Amino acid sequence: MANILYDALFGKHAGCDTPFLWLPDGSKVTHAAFLKQAAQFAHVLTDAGLNVGDRVAIQIDKSGASLAIYAACVQAGFVFLPLNTAYTADEVEYFVENSGARVFVCDPANADGLQSVADGAGAQLETLDIDGVGSFADKAATKETTFVTVDRGADDLAAFLYTSGTTGRSKGAMLSHKNLLSNSEVLADLWQFTSDDVLLHALPIFHTHGLFVASNITLLAGGSMIFLPKFDVDVVIDKLPQATTIMGVPTFYTRLLNDDRFSKELASKMRLFVSGSAPLLAETHIDFEARTGHRILERYGMTETNMNTSNPFEGERRAGTVGFPLQGVELKITDPNTGETLPNGEIGILEVRGDNVFQGYWQMPEKTAEELREDGFFITGDMGVIDGDGYVQIVGRNKDLIISGGFNIYPKEIEEVLDAQNGVLESAVVGVAHADFGETPVGVLIPKAGAAPDLEAITAHLHNTLARFKHPRKLILMDALPRNTMGKVQKNILRDQLKDLFG
Repeated sequence: MANILYDALFGKHAGCDTPFLWLPDGSKVTHAAFLKQAAQFAHVLTDAGLNVGDRVAIQIDKSGASLAIYAACVQAGFVFLPLNTAYTADEVEYFVENSGARVFVCDPANADGLQSVADGAGAQLETLDIDGVGSFADKAATKETTFVTVDRGADDLAAFLYTSGTTGRSKGAMLSHKNLLSNSEVLADLWQFTSDDVLLHALPIFHTHGLFVASNITLLAGGSMIFLPKFDVDVVIDKLPQATTIMGVPTFYTRLLNDDRFSKELASKMRLFVSGSAPLLAETHIDFEARTGHRILERYGMTETNMNTSNPFEGERRAGTVGFPLQGVELKITDPNTGETLPNGEIGILEVRGDNVFQGYWQMPEKTAEELREDGFFITGDMGVIDGDGYVQIVGRNKDLIISGGFNIYPKEIEEVLDAQNGVLESAVVGVAHADFGETPVGVLIPKAGAAPDLEAITAHLHNTLARFKHPRKLILMDALPRNTMGKVQKNILRDQLKDLFG
């Protein structure tokens, strides 16, 4: 037996002195140097007493070192759990405790506030900042730069990613070595990645897009990445001539188009622009092609499945669609009430099956059974349709999920905070179209009789309670929420009423 994910992504590069990461200051990290650091990290985790299958949670800024912890977990047989750096201590507490993480790595600046979180979960707290400084790095500095790779098979777990539903607590999606490797292999082949590719990487690495798509594909192909801490239009424009590919969310492309420096000449060495995590407006497609001569390639995926579909690399990249099912992925549209498969042209729930589909939700067998059928099809909750040419179109979401700037936002979580505020009877949060973010959350508040909720105070409370990307762009007072005869809030009416709120 071997370690299928490590061998495919990392092991073959052990003696490779070609660049893997180009850092913001212009320095480089070779494949070999990266794997030596990962091996040292693996020793630190093993010395902490972890056993194969134990979870390692991190909430640290994007850096070469943070990516090396992922490699270390794969090599040593641990389960990697990256957490959004915007999460508050209250939010992190649940993830660390629920996952049973044995080690939790955070930024040194946040250590005092998170020590109690680690203690309460029985986890060992370590620190690491964006410059590679902290207790974790200190311990690694004296370790050997080689590590005996632990055997792991196709169905062994490699990572947890937490995702929420519209109700209840967040769910830990369990992703196996096969889930991650199979998806990377299919996409690297489809998008024709090679060792000559330089990916401009401006995505976060705490979710599927930036970590298990962008990074894994580059590793598999033996290419390199211009590894930026975040998307900054000035930096991206400066670095773009050195790149061949970029993966982004629609916000990346709208911001580039808003800058006159972004031109056909600037993008002349690029061969591929990929977009996902949120719908791309048709006008963005048109404007981008007119400006650069490139047609953006849209794909569709989610936390539980990695990528499911993609527009073709060669052939028509059709605006408003997410292309065709990937090789090895079965996709069907079903009736949301009966589960029966619907013919092409009819709208229903997207269901997918393949090696990319996760293993289930951590310690939630009932929720797993609700969404993962016995025959292996996963009920995505997204509404879609397959047109006459086989292109898949996402037409809405069965759940009230909001995707803003590529981040998933679940209205129920915000509503529970709003409902608890002084003077608020009830609330509803909906996604409203926004030129920059695709859509953004707006909160509608219904006051208690005779009350006048303090919107400034409520906004301040939200800022202290929830990650920044979840903050409603605006709070609006209304007399009542629209409801149907069954008493259910009709959020579609609210969305229609507020659709022009941001122009």
